[in-house]
Amino acid sequence: MSEELVMSCFQLITYVGTARSCYINAIQKAKEGKYDEAEALMKQGRDAFVQGHDGHADLLAKEANGELNESGLLLIHAEDQLMSAEGFQTIAEEFIALYKRLDGVK
Repeated sequence: MSEELVMSCFQLITYVGTARSCYINAIQKAKEGKYDEAEALMKQGRDAFVQGHDGHADLLAKEANGELNESGLLLIHAEDQLMSAEGFQTIAEEFIALYKRLDGVK
């Protein structure tokens, strides 16, 4: 696996890992009734996720153009982390909405 591909995979993992952490922390803030902080964490998470998603899209474009003739466990792990973060975003949005409803916040 080329050094460039390894670095791209690690960047993707870092960005989406940050996103997932933000989403989890946002749920905790919502649980405490700190909705402004929860929303700020969701925004940070979305921003990090977009960076990871863009990196993944670049890898897919390289593969489609025949520039990426090697892949491996690291790339699979990076893609798995991307999907995990996306799932956590959905879960966090639902939890925040639920906590707001329970607290009567609109």
